[in-house]
Amino acid sequence: MTDPAYAQMMARYNCWQNDNLLTAADELDDDSRRSERGAFFGSIEKTFSHLLWADRIWLGRFSDTALPTGGISDSTGLIGDWEAFRQERMQMDRRILDWASHVAPDWFEGDLTWHSGALGRQITRPRAELVVQLFNHQTHHRGQIHAMLTAAGARPSDTDLPFMPEIYRN
Repeated sequence: MTDPAYAQMMARYNCWQNDNLLTAADELDDDSRRSERGAFFGSIEKTFSHLLWADRIWLGRFSDTALPTGGISDSTGLIGDWEAFRQERMQMDRRILDWASHVAPDWFEGDLTWHSGALGRQITRPRAELVVQLFNHQTHHRGQIHAMLTAAGARPSDTDLPFMPEIYRN
């Protein structure tokens, strides 16, 4: 069941895993993070960028805050400076955690309607399903980043939810 407890657990997992992958990516130089690696969005940086963009989109839809401009094709160009990106990523992770910590249980019962730029039309789906989408999308692309980091010689740590350190559990 998708509810505040699920959203909070997954938001903490999101913080842990983004920190894990960003720390591993810090082992690489800019050229290595920007190298084409055959993934859907090409490089480690472009995939990280797309994730930040998508999280902004979903959190904006969930909380009626400003949505980023541009579409999916623009989602890979958010990183100019790696350290500035790291700060933006951590800030977004705190925003997701804050949203999950304050969302009312009944919010999950309704539908959400938005205009999908990807499909070019209005979409309506259950909010609970879309919260699962937010976290599933993150996990999917972080898996790609993990594979690219490993191939580049970086060593991310554990990714399994049961191994989440206590610092992220509360």
